[in-house]
Amino acid sequence: MAATMSSGVALLGITSSSSTFCKRQASSSRHSVRMSVSLDEKRKTFTLQKSEEAFNAAKELMPGGVNSPVRAFNSVGGQPVFIKSVKGSHMWDIDGNEYIDYVGSWGPAIIGHADDKVLAALAETMKEGTSFGAPCLLENVLAEMVIAAVPSIEMVRFVNSGTEACMGVLRLARAFTDRPKIIKFEGCYHGHADPYLVKAGSGVATLGLPDSPGVPRAATIDTLTAAYNDISGVEELFKAHKGEIAGIILEPVVGNSGFITPKSEFLEFLRKITKENDALLIFDEVMTGFRLAYGGAQEYFGITPDLTTLGKIIGGGLPVGAYGGRRDIMEMVAPAGPMYQAGTLSGNPLAMTAGFHTLQRLKEPRSYEYLNEITRELIQGILEVGKKAGHAMCGGYIGGMFGFFFREGPVHNFADAKKSDTAKFGRFFRGMLEEGVYLAPSQFEAGFTSLAHTTDDIQRTVAAAEKVLKRI
Repeated sequence: MAATMSSGVALLGITSSSSTFCKRQASSSRHSVRMSVSLDEKRKTFTLQKSEEAFNAAKELMPGGVNSPVRAFNSVGGQPVFIKSVKGSHMWDIDGNEYIDYVGSWGPAIIGHADDKVLAALAETMKEGTSFGAPCLLENVLAEMVIAAVPSIEMVRFVNSGTEACMGVLRLARAFTDRPKIIKFEGCYHGHADPYLVKAGSGVATLGLPDSPGVPRAATIDTLTAAYNDISGVEELFKAHKGEIAGIILEPVVGNSGFITPKSEFLEFLRKITKENDALLIFDEVMTGFRLAYGGAQEYFGITPDLTTLGKIIGGGLPVGAYGGRRDIMEMVAPAGPMYQAGTLSGNPLAMTAGFHTLQRLKEPRSYEYLNEITRELIQGILEVGKKAGHAMCGGYIGGMFGFFFREGPVHNFADAKKSDTAKFGRFFRGMLEEGVYLAPSQFEAGFTSLAHTTDDIQRTVAAAEKVLKRI
């Protein structure tokens, strides 16, 4: 294995060899101290009156008042927050409350919100137009960066979302292998396309059933499910469906059941069994790509899949997605090959520009060491104060991605995660919100740090957590 499988990793210090990076962090720290006073003042008058009014109006206009379900705070209770602006590691809502943000637009804001260089580059690009519906050189530039960074990718196709990327890669896997069935894991989310919306059954060799109204059984009959980290379950599926399985798709580190890492042998086993059965191994790195390491989870763990999906970070905060992999597989995609997939806004100049400048920043010396350092301090701090307050908690991190559960560990799969005290998490979430910390509004979502987070941000967050955990 190329790296340790533990939740933390050996960390390098921030040295003078990365002077540009250090200066930026020092400046950010001074700015954070000024914001800390503001945060303390705003806690005294915390209110969500304007957000409540906006949400009540939104419920008459949009289903549930939101355009993505988790934003409604249904799993944590309380009042959703309407955000007005973001900068660096902080957000401000329409009531004037300020928050240290650990959602980061669900992952893309790895260099911080509204980065000045990215905004300036977008302004210049916008002068040339927002969308061409035709090739532009910026597509070549970002494609070269992605191919150079991600071990499995020899050719790439840009799309407009992670869901679209996972739709395309599934069709491609079936086209290349001329097989219908796909294995996914319980608790791994690959977008809302019909074949992926499957409720995992307890039987290791059972067909999945639709997990949402409107999804016909015919759309999911070829979706097979197994528990994450369950080697024997996957073996049974290959035995029961010999010669029918096109491939396996998974989040190499799960971010949609909370934060769950693979056991040391799990990814190696998946690589081995897919090769033995002429099936494809697909890593959904929409979350983990460019976040665990510059080359994603496949670089971090030293396991190279056949195909990879990407999103979030490669768009620098703008809508984007991509899938890529071995050249012989990717040449099946139209117009090079017969597998059709298209998109009017794919590769648009704004997303390509934001992605390019985001990846450029991540290539600076010590970027990932810094993410590891602050994320380790954050998660270890929260777990320490939680246990001191008498709570059963476990959690972990890799790079700028983390998570914790209100239960004793370990957590190896979604079934383990579901044993968490979700009611307690809801109380913790609402308490942290009042203390000026914005976490993902679900026990079953990973959190994210960024290069804009400072040690002051982390210390304030741990102090807030200690206060809330003692209270609940």
